[in-house]
Amino acid sequence: MLQSKAKWNFVGIEETEVNLVADSLQLSPVIQKLLLQRGITTEQAAAKFLQPDFADLHNPHHLQSIDKATKRVHQAIKQDEKILVFGDYDADGVTATAVLVKALLELGAYCDYYIPNRFTEGYGPNEAAFRHAYEQGYQLIITVDNGIAAIEEAEVAKELGMDLIITDHHEIQDRLPDCYAIIHPKCSPNYPFHELAGVGVAFKFAQSLLGYFPHQFLDYVAIGTIADLVPLIDENRILAYHGLRALTHTKHIGLKALKQVSKVEGTVTEEDVGFLIGPRLNAVGRLQSADMAVDLLLTEEPDDAREIAHTIEALNEERQLLVQQIVTEAEQMLAEQEDQDVIIVAKEGWNEGVLGIVASKLVRKMDRPAIVLTLKAEEGIAKGSARSISAFDLFQNCIQIRHLFNTFGGHSQAAGMTLPIEQIGSLQQALNKQISEQLQPDDFKQEIQISQTLSLSEITTELIEDIQRLAPFGMHNPKPLFHIQETPRQPKQIGSMKNHLKLQFKNEKTMLDGIGFGIGELFHYLTPQTTVNVVGELSINEWNGHRKPQIMIEDICIADWQLFDHRGKKAVDLAMFVNANSTCAAVGDKLQAQLLGIPHRTYEDDWSNLKQVDTLFIFSMPEKWSDLEEILIDTKPKNIHLCYYIEDSTYLRAFPSRDDFKWMYSKLLFHKSIHIDRKLPVLAQSRGWNKDKLLFIIHVFYELQFIHIEDRIIKLNPNPAKRNLQDSETYQKRLQQAEIERIMYYSTYEELKNYFAKYMDHLGSPKEEPSYGL
Repeated sequence: MLQSKAKWNFVGIEETEVNLVADSLQLSPVIQKLLLQRGITTEQAAAKFLQPDFADLHNPHHLQSIDKATKRVHQAIKQDEKILVFGDYDADGVTATAVLVKALLELGAYCDYYIPNRFTEGYGPNEAAFRHAYEQGYQLIITVDNGIAAIEEAEVAKELGMDLIITDHHEIQDRLPDCYAIIHPKCSPNYPFHELAGVGVAFKFAQSLLGYFPHQFLDYVAIGTIADLVPLIDENRILAYHGLRALTHTKHIGLKALKQVSKVEGTVTEEDVGFLIGPRLNAVGRLQSADMAVDLLLTEEPDDAREIAHTIEALNEERQLLVQQIVTEAEQMLAEQEDQDVIIVAKEGWNEGVLGIVASKLVRKMDRPAIVLTLKAEEGIAKGSARSISAFDLFQNCIQIRHLFNTFGGHSQAAGMTLPIEQIGSLQQALNKQISEQLQPDDFKQEIQISQTLSLSEITTELIEDIQRLAPFGMHNPKPLFHIQETPRQPKQIGSMKNHLKLQFKNEKTMLDGIGFGIGELFHYLTPQTTVNVVGELSINEWNGHRKPQIMIEDICIADWQLFDHRGKKAVDLAMFVNANSTCAAVGDKLQAQLLGIPHRTYEDDWSNLKQVDTLFIFSMPEKWSDLEEILIDTKPKNIHLCYYIEDSTYLRAFPSRDDFKWMYSKLLFHKSIHIDRKLPVLAQSRGWNKDKLLFIIHVFYELQFIHIEDRIIKLNPNPAKRNLQDSETYQKRLQQAEIERIMYYSTYEELKNYFAKYMDHLGSPKEEPSYGL
C-alpha cells in the first residue's frame, strides 16, 4: 500500500441533479457534473457560464459614491488640478494604476502615479507620501487596490486640504476612512458582486470616467484579476475570459515586450498569467520600487518597452535565485532543529520581499504552517510573512496572541507581521500549543478536491477540449482534477535528475500517459501488476502533429497490499521504505534489521503479540510454510519486501532418485560394512556424486533405521522395518526446502505474487475500501 500525500476529497452532488442541465447545450455527462459542482443547475446559468457575455456585467453606477467621484475627477481636469494615482506594488496594484492613469490621460488630466516602496514605506498610504504629494501641488489623490484601512492618512489629506478618493477591494475594517469618496464593492449595498480585484474596481471607475466601456484595458484587467487570486466567477469570470483574449492580441507595447521575455506565445491562458506574466510584474516590487512595472505598462515606445522588459526578466531571475537560496538556508536550519508543528525560521539579511513565497514553498513541502522572518538587529525586530495549511486558521490564532506582535495583519491562510526578536521563542511555543490542541495528525495533510472518477475509455482529446470550455480556471472555479484507477505499464523515472515520473495506462482502445513532475522517487514504491489510484489534471500532449490525452499527476496512492521483489540483490537501499509514520518488522537476518533500525524476530519466535505491521521485511526463507503463514496472519502487512539471496541452493542441487537409494543399499548389502572415511569417497566417485549427496542418502537410511553406525563404520541392520523414504524427516525437510526455494526464489514475480495472494486475500487487506486519506 502507498499512502497519498494529500487528503482526497471527492466532490459530491445529488444523483437527482445530474440531468438538470438541458441537453440542448450538447453537454457531455462529465461537463454536466462539473457544472453542477459549481452550482450551475439550469440551461440559462450554464449558457451564461460557458459563454461569458459583456451584457451580464453590472452597471458601474451601482457602486456607491462612484458618480460623486466621477464628477470630482472631471472637475479636477477642467480646473487643471494635479491628480495623483496612489497604487500598490503587486500585479493587481500596478495594472490598476495603469488602467486609471491611462483613462485620466485620455481625458486630458494632469496626472501622475505613486507606488510606495515595500521596504521603506510598506503597504498602502502613508503620511509622508501624502505630505510630499501636497508639496508637489497635488490636490486630488485616488488610491487603487489600497486605502480602505487608511484612517490616519485620510485625516492627513483632509488637514492638508487634498481630496481623497479611495478605490479598493480589500476587507473593510471596523472604521472607514473619512474621505471625499470610497468606491468599494463591499461598501455598496446596491452592487451585486463583491469580489472584484483592485484592477476590476479601477476598471469600473475608468468606465464611469470615460463614459463608455473601455475594451482597451481588458488585458490589464485579466492580469490583475488572475494574479490576485480573486474568485473567477460572475464579473471576474467575464472580465478574465475576454481579457485573456485581449491579451492574446494585445496592442499595448509594454505587454507585447513582457510576453516576449516570458515566452508566452499563441493563445494566452490563465496559467500563462499566473505562472509567467504575473510573477514577473510582482518581482519588481519584491526587489525594488515597482515604478518600473507601471512604466512598462504605460510606455508607448517599443525600445523603452524592450529595455524595461529585459530588466524585469533579470529581476525575476534574481528573485527566483533569492527564493531558492532562502529556501535552502531555511531547510538547513530546520534540519538542525527539533520538529515543530508550526515552522518558524528567521535570519538576518533575508529579503523581506520574497519571504511569502518562501513560506509557501515550506508549507507545500512540509505540510506545516510556516513563518519566515528577516531579523533587523539594529531595530530589535523581526519582520516577515506567514502561510498556513487549510486546517489551521492562522489569522484567528495569531489574534489570540496579538500581544506578541508589533504589527499583524492578514487572513486565515496568509499573514504579515513584525515582532520583537525576543518574542520569537514565545510565538513558537504559543502556536505549537494552539495547533496541537486543535489538530489531529491527519489534519496536517494537504487536501485535493477531486471532481470525478473516469475510466480510460472516457478520456479523449474531445473531452479535454470540452473541459476547456470551463476556463479560465481559478478561485471558486478550479481546474478539475480527475481520478483514475488502473494498472500502469512501464513506469519510468525521467528527467536528467530522474526526479519526474512517467506512467502509461492502456486498454484495448485507449492509451494514456501520466506525468508526475517532482515525484520521481515514487517509482521505487510501484510494484508490477498493482493497481494504482492517480489524481491529476487532464491535458493534451502535442508532438509532431500528433495529439493525445495525458494526465498531469498531482498525487498517487495504492490501496492494495504490495510485494516488493529484491531477491538476489545484495545492494538495495531499503532505508527509503522505513519511515517514522509506518511500523516495520523483519524476519531473518538480524544484522540487516539492526542497520535499518527496525524490530527483528525469527521464524521460531512468537509474533502474536505484535500489532499490525505496515511493512514486513523477509531477509531469509522459512524452513516450513506454516512458519511464514503464521507471521503473515499475525502481522497483517500492507507491504512485503523479499530481501534474501541464496549462495548454496538446495533446489539446484540434484536430488537423489529412488534408483540412487537402491544402488547405495545394494552396495551396503554387498560390502556388509563400509568405512565412512575410506570407502564412501570411493563409492561416491564411482557414481560421480558429490559428498553432500552421498551423506544425504546415508542420513536418510540412518533415520529410517536401515543402518547403524559405530566407530565410523556403516552396517545394515539385520531385520529393518519396511518404511518409505518419505518417512524420513531429513528427506521431507529437503523436499520442502527445495519446494520453498523453487517458489520463493526461482519463481517469476507473477507466480510469487499469486502464491502470497492466497495468504493476503485470506487476511482481507486487499478487500479494504481505499480511504485516500479521508
